[in-house]
Amino acid sequence: MIRDAYAVRTGIGPRPLAGGRYPRPVIEVIERDDGLINGAPADHYLDEPQDWPPYDHRAMRLCRGRVLDIGVGAGRCAIELQRRGIAVTGLDTSLGAIEVARKRGLRDTVLNTVDEFSRAAVRYDTFLLLGNNLGLLESPERAPVLLAGLSRLAAPGARIVAQGSDPYGTRDPVHVAYHERNRQRGRLGGQLRLRLRYREIASDWFDYLNCSVAELEGLLAGTGWRLKSIDEQDRPYYLAVMEQDT
Repeated sequence: MIRDAYAVRTGIGPRPLAGGRYPRPVIEVIERDDGLINGAPADHYLDEPQDWPPYDHRAMRLCRGRVLDIGVGAGRCAIELQRRGIAVTGLDTSLGAIEVARKRGLRDTVLNTVDEFSRAAVRYDTFLLLGNNLGLLESPERAPVLLAGLSRLAAPGARIVAQGSDPYGTRDPVHVAYHERNRQRGRLGGQLRLRLRYREIASDWFDYLNCSVAELEGLLAGTGWRLKSIDEQDRPYYLAVMEQDT
């Protein structure tokens, strides 16, 4: 999907059709386990800084030292950090995403999970989770595992800079019912069960977490990480900075 979005955006790959028309946009389809289906153009993964939301620019200013961009995608944020002279590594589990990030000029990339990569000897000062990638905490069961992996990769004084989304301000009855269904099943209200689709390709089902700030604080308890600051200027989206307990 990211490879095809890159090809359409850059003209590398698909050629104009008859009459000068170009191929249709690449649409990312998100399917939720209650049957809800949404779709959106996938070329936002390639956006340049002038097209970013304000919180992404503020997140850039919070990065320090050596950075690990987790869920790097097409390298949108990592490439900008690299332009600024910051040492940054892009980590992703998608080969297609990593290939596009490299083609766009990102020099240091890793195709792996956090769990596996946490065995590496390298240490980072900032862990970056933008594009709503705080959701990679997944669930109360999974969050401590991911945070433990980041602890193994953390230099002294390291921080996590993550963008999340509070799901509970909605009045949409479909979403409100989904939150209640989750709670009845012993899950957090915003604990999503999703799969992504592009044309004939579908991912496996996976958990992805939208949580309130209070829920985030609860997930951090006992992990060695604490909530340092919250930026809620763009509700329901927020930036969370987490640092290691001292």
